[in-house]
Amino acid sequence: MAGEPVSVDLTVKWSGKEYKITDLSESKTIKDLKLAIFNQTKVLPERQKLLGLKYKGKVPGDDVELSELKIKPNTKIMMMGTCEEELEKVKEPPADMPEVVNDFDIEEEEIAIENREEYLAKIKRRVQDYKIEELNPPRPGKKLLVLDIDYTLFDHRSVAETANELMRPFLHEFLHSAYEDYDIVIWCE
Repeated sequence: MAGEPVSVDLTVKWSGKEYKITDLSESKTIKDLKLAIFNQTKVLPERQKLLGLKYKGKVPGDDVELSELKIKPNTKIMMMGTCEEELEKVKEPPADMPEVVNDFDIEEEEIAIENREEYLAKIKRRVQDYKIEELNPPRPGKKLLVLDIDYTLFDHRSVAETANELMRPFLHEFLHSAYEDYDIVIWCE
């Protein structure tokens, strides 16, 4: 009959078990679904991550109504989360915990990270291997922006080996934007 509320029935898989959520009206929200899951699993709603539900290509917010998700009958979703009881067990340190040696108490000659031999060798090798190219001659009326390659444009402390892996996030976008107003020089020592 038209006008009668439609119920949503789905199965939540969590921690190796399946939990049936039944008779939840389509007019209810994700928050209501999480409360129904909490009643069966004891995982607080704010600790629940529901996998397999999408709303406009994204994870639905707590205020999204179940009717907007177009959940098919007997849909199975997965939940990630931990119940408070399990978290309390983890918080307590074990009784047989071994003695921990504090590495910071050991006196050694301290070398600043930028002066450590392995990083200096990496930088030297990269500088020797890198070919310098003048991409564009200086433009009249443009100021010069000098950028340092070490730790500004590239993260030389990284374990990466290639220039593409060392680049800072959004480096190309930054350089493209800066080039509109400045001529750019990359400085390496």
